[in-house]
Amino acid sequence: MKYKLLLSLTVFTLLATKTWSQPFLKASNALISRIVPKQHQFFVTQSIGLESGKDVFEIESKNGKIILRGSSGVAVASAFYHYLTNYTHSQVTWNGTNLNLPPKLPVVAKKIRKQTPYDYRYYLNYCTFNYSMSWWDWARWEKEIDWMALHGINMPLAITGEEYTWYLLYKEMGFSDDELKGFFTGPAYFSWFWMGNIDGWGGPLPLSWMKSHFELQKKILARARSLGMKPVLPAFTGHVPAAFKQKFPNAKLKATNWTNGFADTYILDAGDPMFATIGKKFLQKQTALLGTDHLYSADTFNENEPPSSDPGFLSELSAKVYGGMSAADPRAIWVMQGWLFYSDRKFWKEAQTEALLRAVPDDKMILLDLATEIEPVWKRTNGFYGKPWIWNMLHNFGGNTNLFGRMDVVATQPAAALRHPQSGKMKGIGLSMEGIEQNPVLYELMMANVWTSKPINLDNWLPEFVRNRYGTPDVNAITAWLILRQTVYKVPEDRYIRDGAESIIQARPTLDSLSRWAKTTLNYHEKDLLPAWDELIKASAACKTNDGFQYDLVDVTRQVLANYALPVQRKFVEAYRKKDLQTFKTESHKFLQLIDDLDRLLATRKDFMLGPWVSQARAWGTTAKERSLYEMNAKDLITLWGDAKSPLNEYACRQWSGLLSDFYKPRWEQFFSKLEQSMAQGKEADLNQFKDEISAWEWKWVNTRKDYPLNPKGNAINTVIELHRKYREIAGTSHAK
Repeated sequence: MKYKLLLSLTVFTLLATKTWSQPFLKASNALISRIVPKQHQFFVTQSIGLESGKDVFEIESKNGKIILRGSSGVAVASAFYHYLTNYTHSQVTWNGTNLNLPPKLPVVAKKIRKQTPYDYRYYLNYCTFNYSMSWWDWARWEKEIDWMALHGINMPLAITGEEYTWYLLYKEMGFSDDELKGFFTGPAYFSWFWMGNIDGWGGPLPLSWMKSHFELQKKILARARSLGMKPVLPAFTGHVPAAFKQKFPNAKLKATNWTNGFADTYILDAGDPMFATIGKKFLQKQTALLGTDHLYSADTFNENEPPSSDPGFLSELSAKVYGGMSAADPRAIWVMQGWLFYSDRKFWKEAQTEALLRAVPDDKMILLDLATEIEPVWKRTNGFYGKPWIWNMLHNFGGNTNLFGRMDVVATQPAAALRHPQSGKMKGIGLSMEGIEQNPVLYELMMANVWTSKPINLDNWLPEFVRNRYGTPDVNAITAWLILRQTVYKVPEDRYIRDGAESIIQARPTLDSLSRWAKTTLNYHEKDLLPAWDELIKASAACKTNDGFQYDLVDVTRQVLANYALPVQRKFVEAYRKKDLQTFKTESHKFLQLIDDLDRLLATRKDFMLGPWVSQARAWGTTAKERSLYEMNAKDLITLWGDAKSPLNEYACRQWSGLLSDFYKPRWEQFFSKLEQSMAQGKEADLNQFKDEISAWEWKWVNTRKDYPLNPKGNAINTVIELHRKYREIAGTSHAK
């Protein structure tokens, strides 16, 4: 009888496991087919159970096949990527992929088994959805979800198409299209709209966009869930249309302002009975349309201070925000970005932070320590007062183009925090950058932490990264990366540098050496980067056909020239102040020539081109009016950010071919003309007048229809060698004062 019972239980367990595992194995197999279409048949996927509630994978060789076992689709994909990187020396990144697998796949001599110490591997920031993802179609999203799975992500933020759910709900509440016209922003500004910072800017949003992106969201969620991911969906934060006060005159509304040049937005008081009602209705509608994994993002005070610092008020507010979620979903878990505790430290002192957090049950909230590599908030909040929390690398602000990072911190500190006696309930790690498709090494490194609880030894890891990236352990390439590690990817402990520097080229023309959002302070001496450039040039003989190498060579060259712009600028500034017209003309010409050379360099790589960004924006339009609106959104976000008087101009600036030649260069040309004219007249230039003139010109540029090249032009290697010959010596003897 015992044996029969045991046999029955075993059969039941096997059947249950098989039934449960089929969907994610099918999804994993499809992913493998997309990544290696010619060799996918050599991989066999199988399911295994979780270990202590956490993902686990195994890899072994059997009968000429590579067996990949995992507790989820993400675990299987991670096993696949572990095999690719460790046995075939391959790599998949946004900026260069190396998948030159040998005809006969290497054998795994001994079974490999890996368990992650982390329940959650979080991905994305609200801002990423605009600084990088504004114009993505399904083909691009499919690639990103594959990348996420390969790198162990199981908890992505998913807010694409959110506006359509809100549109349906507000229509049910009696709002007309006209009343909602000033509420929804244009497509490039959703992130700040959903965080309650702005209304209407870049709109009005066409209904065709809402519907198309709602359909896109369904595909994103279906694919992510099929791989075992648990997407984080939005919840109600209190942000309502301005028309709300006319529609519901007794509602308790608070006008708030982001102080970045935009009109007030309106927040419904959490104590108003309508708050819980709307929050419940929204989650019910969203769940009916999109399903749920019970994880909800809500950031009520993102860069907006609460009306009171009283701990009792904050505690009550927090409890009511969560109450709105739990009323619709008793299993709801509130996922909160911890950015406010970093960006507004003066307000969020210990008493205020603790009050906000302790009002929600510990198992019903997860905190994202959003910029842990810059300032670990967990250290000054006793591990977020008992709440589960996630160690995140923010790294990139605005999708800016620069070589930058804290490589040593990323390699060691997640593991250090995991072991720290005061870290509380650290349950995960993640990526919360504002923009992606840059510095791929930092993201490979960060996600190498997923399957280990030990610090990463960079002395071993970095040469392997180079080999995987370039397909060869070239000594010059490795030497270049050792230099990069000690320069662009290292921030001195005695200096506070939040993020990477821009080039003075990107600043609105000035006699200063920086502007508010085009910061030029480097975390290294610019001359120390030059030897890395030299070594990559030497490595080109062995690596020139590799896509990742070409990207890196262009990127390092871009950084060298971007840095060199500052000493050139100082020379024409000095000439202007000495009223030396001839020298001014000579040095300003060199500056413009440098912009031309930089533009020509970047035109060799699609990664650094304006054309695709604008073209992809226009492609979403169903009418000429819509295409024009989306083009304006695309160009405005990366230049002015807002209107002609926007204080955020250059926040999201990019070093892109097309943007350099058509936006940055003409600005400087007008500046030089102004200064030359003033010198010829023997008087000081009116720079305040120039600022007004150039901001009007910028606004016209943003709203002007124009096509830009879509395909790369020129040979990247040859162009770099030419520029190295032209600039290496003078860059080595010049420096910014």
